[in-house]
Amino acid sequence: MMMLKQKVEEEGIYTVLQKLSELGYNAVEVSQIEMTAHNISEMQRAIKDYDINIASMSCGVEDISEDQKYSGDTLQNDFDKIVAACKAVDCTILRIGMLPMNYMGSKESTLNFAKICDEYATRLKEEGIDLYYHAHNIEFVRYDGQFMLDLMRDHTQYLGFELDVHWIWRAGLNPIEVIPNYANRIRAIHLKDYRVGEIDMAQYPGEGQEKLYYMLHMITQFAELGEGTLPLKEIIEVGRESGSEYFFVEQDELHGADSYDCLITSRDHLLELGYKNWF
Repeated sequence: MMMLKQKVEEEGIYTVLQKLSELGYNAVEVSQIEMTAHNISEMQRAIKDYDINIASMSCGVEDISEDQKYSGDTLQNDFDKIVAACKAVDCTILRIGMLPMNYMGSKESTLNFAKICDEYATRLKEEGIDLYYHAHNIEFVRYDGQFMLDLMRDHTQYLGFELDVHWIWRAGLNPIEVIPNYANRIRAIHLKDYRVGEIDMAQYPGEGQEKLYYMLHMITQFAELGEGTLPLKEIIEVGRESGSEYFFVEQDELHGADSYDCLITSRDHLLELGYKNWF
């Protein structure tokens, strides 16, 4: 629901969940939406009225520093509150959205972060909640010949991994080949397509070579399913074989489109691929 946070602010989370149910979506991942008592209550109401599954919720690990606070709840500061929120909506997946900036930049910091995450994963497991780490492309930097994400996997026992097919592709790798490496460590995969957008020379700053390189970088877009280049049917089947229970439709940037329209386009493509029982 990260792509729907503006809708939640405008319409309220109950109305958004109602519309998602009407579109055929029956499970959601809550991200970048504050877990206030009101929002929890409204989610409970939507669960009762529309039988929608709050399958995954999100949190941070800790503040970056005394001066840089995480914008939402963290496991360090709000562990009991986070657990209570998950239990209130029968959610058994809790996800960390991204590697904190203070843990970027070295193998040692990666291993330290993995250790901290696994300690929280152990505590959460006792509460009936699985902790997952959502990967982007930065986790495919190599340390001593090994991907950062593989290091995190190999040095944790209970931490799971939420793979994102767009970000894997953007890292220069094929999700069909990467996903099996995390078999039995995944319960959810992010589905979003990868598209090269149309070039509008007038909107890019700079001149000459600088403008060219900026343009080549910026035309990469997040796309609705079926509107890009990813082999989604094959990706989904590999994901299912590797243990994924959920395939969350997401789009980091909408490029001027309405979020509901994007979800309709993605839903229709999944129906075309044969996943009618998902809706």
